Amino acid sequence: MQNSTRPLTFILKEFNQLDLCELYSLLQLRNEVFVVEQNCPYQDLDNKDFVAHHLLIYSQEELVAYARLFRSGISFAEASIGRIITSKKVRSSGMGKILMEKSIQSLYELYGVQPIRIGAQCYAIPFYQKFGFETNGDMYLEDGIEHIEMCKKN
Repeated sequence: MQNSTRPLTFILKEFNQLDLCELYSLLQLRNEVFVVEQNCPYQDLDNKDFVAHHLLIYSQEELVAYARLFRSGISFAEASIGRIITSKKVRSSGMGKILMEKSIQSLYELYGVQPIRIGAQCYAIPFYQKFGFETNGDMYLEDGIEHIEMCKKN
């Protein structure tokens, strides 16, 4: 799906700025991956969408990557990135790297350079380490999936 001939569109909006198509697309992608693909029924709509900045990455007209960005004090004491997701269609294309780089950059632009904490699925630890995140704490189960907190100092 993603290649160098298809430009990417980056959209960063607060919840109340999202149009209905953007909202539908991000909820559809989250459901497609976190619920269906990972076979994990869970309560995705957690009321945090209202206080998040939503980073959407489109290739052509299709949402291919997404993340939520939070100021400190919402999900963790530190600023945080959550619901980090790429469409199955663009996996292994470098889209995850683009998403993380843009998420970190956008979070710093919104809230200043500061530590960032994430709740990572354990299988993805090596991926997040490439961006300076270090494991912090013990493994825990969230919706039946092994997670661990990771922190990027600055």
